[in-house]
Amino acid sequence: MAVNERVRKAFNATRALGIPDQEVIPVLKHLLKVFDKNWELIESEDYRALIDAYFELKEDKGVDHKENVVEHGGSSKLCKRLCEYQASSTKGNASQILSLEENEKSMINLQQGVTFLNKKDSSSSKCSNSCNKVEQQPVTCEKKRPFHIISDIAKGTENVKISLIEENGKQDLPKFTYMRDNVIYQDAYVHISMARVADEHCCSGCSGDCLSVPIPCACAHETGGEFAYTPEGQLREGFLRLCMSMKQEPQGHHFVYCQDCPLERPKSEYKPEKCKGHLVRKFIKECWRKCGCNMQCGNRVVQRGIACKLQVFLTHEGKGWGLKALQDLPKGTFVCEYVGEILTNTELYERNMKGSGRERHTYPVTLDADWGSEKVLKDDEALCLDATFCGNVARFINHRCFDANLIDIPVEVETPDRHYYHLALFTTRDVRASEELTWDYGIDFTDHEHPIKAFQCCCGSKFCRDVKRKG
Repeated sequence: MAVNERVRKAFNATRALGIPDQEVIPVLKHLLKVFDKNWELIESEDYRALIDAYFELKEDKGVDHKENVVEHGGSSKLCKRLCEYQASSTKGNASQILSLEENEKSMINLQQGVTFLNKKDSSSSKCSNSCNKVEQQPVTCEKKRPFHIISDIAKGTENVKISLIEENGKQDLPKFTYMRDNVIYQDAYVHISMARVADEHCCSGCSGDCLSVPIPCACAHETGGEFAYTPEGQLREGFLRLCMSMKQEPQGHHFVYCQDCPLERPKSEYKPEKCKGHLVRKFIKECWRKCGCNMQCGNRVVQRGIACKLQVFLTHEGKGWGLKALQDLPKGTFVCEYVGEILTNTELYERNMKGSGRERHTYPVTLDADWGSEKVLKDDEALCLDATFCGNVARFINHRCFDANLIDIPVEVETPDRHYYHLALFTTRDVRASEELTWDYGIDFTDHEHPIKAFQCCCGSKFCRDVKRKG
């Protein structure tokens, strides 16, 4: 394999974890020198040696984009790999076998540290004559716990790889089953059938891309005769502004009240409390299988799945795991859908009551955006999503009061029956690469009777609703 091709593949492995190429170059050069240009050792275990070396460098010295040099501390893992390589190479060419004395020198170099020029300087100096030993205390790697790296928590189920990284090695990895799509837990009633999609609710006469025609088709009826998406795949400014206004500054007429509220019913069978109200939401209706357009139609954004590069990481503000994008995201960009088990509210209530209270739950999502259309809802029609045990990457998105950079919007795809719908998350503004993604769960921090107790909010927003924490 050509060297350039091997370098490209090494960069692809580190890019998947959000590591800039310019920070990988000096580490890669050093490993090639230590391993006597043996690429097999670097490529083994999905470039584990390269990734280990990079994060030990970051942990020991930090990565500063403004500096002209980066320093790499010792790595007992690399020394071990080098020794294993040499032991397995005894049958090879004598020129490829390092002597014990040379091996010890390599190990000393790793423990003392080596200074490398950055990408700009190394291109002219070739680094070979410009590498100088620096004074540094030997690194006791045995006292460090290994950091965690998962190249794809979705295990190939999404369109893109979703990496997870935890640099300190002190946090247990999350235990859950990754699912790309919502799955019924047990009693939830979700009826999806072609017969239920009436002709007036689809565009069977369309072809190609519905957004390219001068007159919007029937699928745009839900959003006022105009599609919610732009040709670039983002939400239209007016529609996004309206959705944000209804959620952030709801008026009295934006709420509906159930005669027999499914949220209050499980708490008391004989005398349930009055409904506290449900926010009426704007829906997006996407084209589906009965429509004549193709899968690249501009009105099929959510159903095509995740398209942006995302990474799960451990936050530094006590919020646990979080999610960030590895690329800039324009305002109105679809990030992901909130996926979990579809439960009835009674099932959710019973599940939480059976728990010991020490379990770490993800906050459930109630699918109540259209509860006001019916006076009484049966229990199997009052649904919610719980991603505690099964879910997708959205379960890692942290809450932020009021000014989050994501907003959840109901999306109708397979069925006009709005007891069930998809909950899609879109950016509310331009989001920079590596900025944490957050959304407002809509938590009432004063509701002490909720089956899942509200957490102590650490969102950091000046609009934080957790009055107790502020006090």
